[in-house]
Amino acid sequence: MFEFTDAVDFYLSLIGNLKKGSITFDAPLDIMVLRVAWEQLAYVDNRRDAKKNGYDFWKGIDIHSLTGKIIGKGQLYSESQVFPDFVFKVKEHEGHLLCGSLLETKDSSGGSISSFNSTIPTGMKSMEEVDTINNGGIVSKIACIKDGKLASNPDYHAYQRRCFYLIRTHKGSDKVRTSLVDGSFFETVPKNYLISQMFINILEKHHSQKKLNISEKKLIEIKELLSSITDQTIIASSQSIDKASVKPRLRIMAEVNPEGNPHSSHYPQIEVNTINFILPKKILVEEVYKRLTDSLPELKLFSLQHKRNGEYAVFEYKS
Repeated sequence: MFEFTDAVDFYLSLIGNLKKGSITFDAPLDIMVLRVAWEQLAYVDNRRDAKKNGYDFWKGIDIHSLTGKIIGKGQLYSESQVFPDFVFKVKEHEGHLLCGSLLETKDSSGGSISSFNSTIPTGMKSMEEVDTINNGGIVSKIACIKDGKLASNPDYHAYQRRCFYLIRTHKGSDKVRTSLVDGSFFETVPKNYLISQMFINILEKHHSQKKLNISEKKLIEIKELLSSITDQTIIASSQSIDKASVKPRLRIMAEVNPEGNPHSSHYPQIEVNTINFILPKKILVEEVYKRLTDSLPELKLFSLQHKRNGEYAVFEYKS
């Protein structure tokens, strides 16, 4: 067993269900996930629509024992609208937590990937970070219920989970592409640098456009101070301001450059009408390779040189 067995099994099941006709290539992505991985999910963000589509997230659980103590009654069957869309259940192997991957879906009728709201895409995130970004603990509270005894592991909230993104572009056209992408594909510079540089860029634009009366020496000093503002969990927290009747908080959104979009013209190797599993080459261990190719011999494996982030392995299924 390896740290992202859940993602590998999800990809294999996705292809298996497509081959059987249980789901179609143009089905809503959230329905795809529910159909394929229903029993393996510890968190579903849109529990309301899941139930409407026949997937009762709380089936078999005494919800009366939860309401008011762990989560509010109105949260049981609601759409929380936080990150991520789904969380897989954790597993334990030789005393260590594995799996529990985070999964976000991104669907688009064009060639671009939809914006990332409230979070910067990364390869790994802990449940602690997820809760802080969301300014609340709804994700961890629900996941803990589903993960049961494993949630009592002292490392549960700090455990670093792999982040995956199920993206589809050109939905409903003959140019459609679908990929399960490791979040590191979008993390071409360290998150801390990205955050601090964002504030430095804002300062520089104010300086040039507003003609701020700041000496070059003072500007350098301010930039050095801004370079220490790196913690997204702090930035995302609500801020108490003296005499203010509101508590402002910053929500960092991110848009994908073409070089960070595996479905863009920068990566012609990703063909139309394919479903791909895109992983950093360095985590493609023999066990992962055998699991995928033994289960689906028709998978095509090739290397993809990221324009900014090294080499990736791509498993391709052609419809």
